[in-house]
Amino acid sequence: MPSARSRLVGALSTEDERLSLLLRSGGYRSWRAKVEAVGGCAKPVRLAGSSVWETLEGRRVRTVEGSLFAACNNRRETRCPSCAQRYAADTFHLIRSGLTGGKGVAETVGQVPRLFVTLTAPSFGAVHNRPVTRTGKPRPCACGEFHHEHDTRLGSPLDPAGYDYVGAVLWQAHAPELWRRFTITLARHLACALGIRPSQLRDRLRVSYAKVAEYQRRGLVHFHAVVRVDGPTGPGSPAPAGATTELLDAVVRTAAASVSVDSPESATVGSRRLTWGEQIDCEPIAATDPDDPAQVVHDRQVAGYVAKYATKGTGHTSGSDVPIRSAEHIAELSVSEHARAMITTAWQLGGLPEFAGLRLRKWAHMLGFRGHFLTKSRRYSTTFTALRSARREHRFARDLADLGITDTAEVVVVNDWTMTGIGYHNDAERHLAEAIADTAIQRRKTQRTDLGEVA
Repeated sequence: MPSARSRLVGALSTEDERLSLLLRSGGYRSWRAKVEAVGGCAKPVRLAGSSVWETLEGRRVRTVEGSLFAACNNRRETRCPSCAQRYAADTFHLIRSGLTGGKGVAETVGQVPRLFVTLTAPSFGAVHNRPVTRTGKPRPCACGEFHHEHDTRLGSPLDPAGYDYVGAVLWQAHAPELWRRFTITLARHLACALGIRPSQLRDRLRVSYAKVAEYQRRGLVHFHAVVRVDGPTGPGSPAPAGATTELLDAVVRTAAASVSVDSPESATVGSRRLTWGEQIDCEPIAATDPDDPAQVVHDRQVAGYVAKYATKGTGHTSGSDVPIRSAEHIAELSVSEHARAMITTAWQLGGLPEFAGLRLRKWAHMLGFRGHFLTKSRRYSTTFTALRSARREHRFARDLADLGITDTAEVVVVNDWTMTGIGYHNDAERHLAEAIADTAIQRRKTQRTDLGEVA
């Protein structure tokens, strides 16, 4: 029986041979063009068929036949860095258009009260951390040690046996509902502070938001959100008199402190009243010079920050994007004992009928969190659909210009494509695609840095 080393050498030799054959094959240039068209997507959808471009008079101006790749469009950086970077760029524009205008949003949107709000989870037990004094001087952890930044114990419980894992998982599962109730209560508190009756609220103002979820080291999410007060017609309309940034700050805090969610009653673990943590941050968003030291946070910084976390997973395991298949699967995960305990608790609670509606087993790999990482209110700004549609139209117009056609309405496109597979055929293709993706990512970063956008 061949040794592990000989099998590895054999596998490497086979991959080198496949790579050599691919590079020397007559179809390499065509294959590379398909990969470059999707930015080096890690797991593209393979399509076969045709696309015919015809004028309204029936004259055929372009025909594409054969096969092509479609990007997977996965937002997670761990699954597809190239598609995740494009998602982050779209997120940047979506968030920033709701701060400064553009992309169909009036520029006057930057003249209303706006806050960058952070809401956190409550404590379910003391964890290892890196506390500092008010002057920024490090203090020892409750365990008595000074932890370095990459200490694997950070975020894990000081007393694992006494840590409330059930409460942590149930809070995680109810966090989206807690946020929903917060937004409703925030609008009501704001109306009360302005002397507006709830029935008149929509005739006087709109509260818009865009938020992203970020995992803390302890495995629980906290939410970063842009919260904005508009007039009754939404973005661009002036906020009602009396609606100031200071007032918005006050009502955010009172609304967060007053909302709660009760978990389902269980004979096994009882019921929990779930609330936000005590730590609430509200920072005014500046609309002027980001180099001004008097400014707290700037609109570009906020948009870049939200875009960054929109592509992240739990940060606790490379397998966090893969659903758990069984209890045995949990034992095989390469994760910290704290993360394993969170996943195990979610799996066990998911097996109880009273928690069936939470679908905890489906979301055990996300430590119980079952919400979208990025959400926004309907009237906050533009949409991903609009951004992607604009990008397609731009490319279509560019391709038609190359054909000497300036009016896109003159051409009809008839597509007939069938999926033939997903991903690449072998490791040689995957590794070469990764190199193409790295080049594409660096090129986009350079372009966006030059334009002053998110890098």
